Amino acid sequence: MPNPLVECIPNFSEARRPEVVERILAAIKAVNGVHILDHHSDLDHNRTVVTYVGTPAAVEEAAFQAIKLAGQLIDLDHHTGEHPRLGATDVVPFVPISDVSMQECVEMARRVGKRVGEELSIPVYLYEAAASRPERQNLENIRRGEYETLKAELGINPDRNPDFGPLKISPAGATVIGARAPLIAYNIYLTTDDVSIAQKIARAVRHSSGGFRYVKALGLLVEGRAQVSMNLTNFHQTPVFRVMEAVRAEAARYGVAVHHSELVGLIPQDALRDSAVWYLQLDDFQTEQILEEKLAQIRSAGEVIPAFAGKDFLDNLAAGTPTPGGGSAAAYAGSAAASLVCMVARLTVGKKKYSAVESRMWKIIEEAESLRINLLKTMQQDSTAFEAWMAANRMPKDTEEQQASRATAIEAATRTAIETPLKTAEQALQALRLALEVAESGNLNAISDAGSAGELALTAITAAGYNVRINCPGLVDSTKASAYIDSARQIEASAREVIGRLRTTLSTRGNFPLE
Repeated sequence: MPNPLVECIPNFSEARRPEVVERILAAIKAVNGVHILDHHSDLDHNRTVVTYVGTPAAVEEAAFQAIKLAGQLIDLDHHTGEHPRLGATDVVPFVPISDVSMQECVEMARRVGKRVGEELSIPVYLYEAAASRPERQNLENIRRGEYETLKAELGINPDRNPDFGPLKISPAGATVIGARAPLIAYNIYLTTDDVSIAQKIARAVRHSSGGFRYVKALGLLVEGRAQVSMNLTNFHQTPVFRVMEAVRAEAARYGVAVHHSELVGLIPQDALRDSAVWYLQLDDFQTEQILEEKLAQIRSAGEVIPAFAGKDFLDNLAAGTPTPGGGSAAAYAGSAAASLVCMVARLTVGKKKYSAVESRMWKIIEEAESLRINLLKTMQQDSTAFEAWMAANRMPKDTEEQQASRATAIEAATRTAIETPLKTAEQALQALRLALEVAESGNLNAISDAGSAGELALTAITAAGYNVRINCPGLVDSTKASAYIDSARQIEASAREVIGRLRTTLSTRGNFPLE
């Protein structure tokens, strides 16, 4: 089964007050489903970098809580340090690790950014893959001039307007949030305290001034030594060893050498392997020659192919048991419809041709994601409702008091068994309306998927309606039963109108021969 895992590496503008760092770490740890892998504090930079992983929802919540607390504890008006910074929580990247796409990390960045801007009144800028405009893809462009310049320009210079949050700044500063591939934070110390040499070397190796394509670099003075501080944004294209040798060669020009290097945070295993292969000149090296790699292959050799997503539910649906049944299947179909809406909207955002509808597509993604999850919950609730009805029917009825209690329980359980598929129908109708919208203005190449979403939503509504009707005769309150059936009919009537419009759109915009 899929095991979505996201990495987050927030950078906080504090290292000299360990008690503050510990409180921020505690706020992250307090979120269930999050695991801190590493944290690194540099006193000269006055900056702490935390690396943690977890499920997408947990990682989002931990990021928000950490930003909130850091904003309360760190005052940029009194902050000094070698490293450039814009806010108390300076930068928050989300990195896809497993069973998570970059697009999903972009959406995480947008959700957290919106929440931080609205609830904490902290200006938020989106960067890298989440950037709202090309010039903001590069963090350096956003952070130019640092906190002090932003404080003077925000609300005056429109180019500095944030993506979320107010046009004013507090001592918490601003936060840059985004989504990116894994990078390596790598610092090389020189055998000199002349920071100008580090600055010249940084200029020689960084991409923006003619150096390596995937290197960002600064020259700083740290712990009494000149330091070339770097971010390697694609170690496959620009490997660590190549950067090290370039820095070593540049340093020799100025009569100095490399003293030592350090990692800030974590490094992918492949980066170390590539460096070992290069330095040891293992030209015919194979990954399988690593002992641990070979052992991992042996351990996994006897494993069965993982079940595909949803297989357990479908297996249970096929079993000769009352639950899950048609009501759960209806919700499952509705969730699939909402998922397809998400897909079409995601295939639309970021495309220049559809820039006019991009903001609406982001909202559709949020709405459809919520529907998708809620329908999965309703799927489970349908089974639970039927099981409660069966349990009520098994209650004792030997005495009048027991009969009355049983009748009350059956009536309540029956109402729940009706209201649950009715909720499925309502949610599926929302998914159907979104399917129409993405069919009308979304990516034309995915219009068949929009149509499929609509038909699945209609199926969910129809199936849910069957489950409403079969349970209504069991209600003692016939007036309420009639009201439930009327509600189902109204939803079905609305669905027929929307599906008609959707099919017309498929015929015209998609040029589908539906007749």
